[in-house]
Amino acid sequence: MKETKMNGWPWDEVLLARHGETIWNRERRRQGRLDSPLTEAGIDDAEMVAELVVGMNPDRLYSSPLGRARATADIVGRRLGLTVTVVDDLAEIDHGHVGGLTNAQIDERFPGLAERRRGDKYRFRFPGGESYADADVRAQRAWGAVHGTRPLVVAHEMVGRMLIRHLLRIEPDEALRWNHPHGTVLRFDLVRRRAVSVSSEGSCEVFEDGTTR
Repeated sequence: MKETKMNGWPWDEVLLARHGETIWNRERRRQGRLDSPLTEAGIDDAEMVAELVVGMNPDRLYSSPLGRARATADIVGRRLGLTVTVVDDLAEIDHGHVGGLTNAQIDERFPGLAERRRGDKYRFRFPGGESYADADVRAQRAWGAVHGTRPLVVAHEMVGRMLIRHLLRIEPDEALRWNHPHGTVLRFDLVRRRAVSVSSEGSCEVFEDGTTR
């Protein structure tokens, strides 16, 4: 059983990375549980994550099972000398029937869907897929599968918001404001409940509502 610290977690610090850019990211298609390969820029993103975390000394490496996250984690793992452990609950939110579609195609095939989603983004469930609320449950389970002293987790932007929600114990509407660019590492100090976004351009603090300063 993992020891629980005063902060309520078994770790003092956690590192969270998003997978590198994919072809569908570039084409602005919904990926969800579907997949597309990393672009050359996406491979550079993964190599940048590896470069950024070298000095942070992660001792465990975890990944979503989806190909784009695994490809990113494999690049990082080779650089760090760490084996990748796959956690199924780190998979991206399932976009169901809109997976692989652009927003314009979604509007054409599912009239009014975008407006319904804006009405309650947390509970809205993609047709045949999941909601943020569903992913929230998975995110909590995922953290239960993460071990080590300073783990690095490679996942996705949408499920990542729910992972952040649990780490910082913030409300869903705050978590939904967070953005996580490719090639950026979010470094969470769980003792101070503080997050820092680290990229090739430097670092900045991220507040609970997702704003930076």
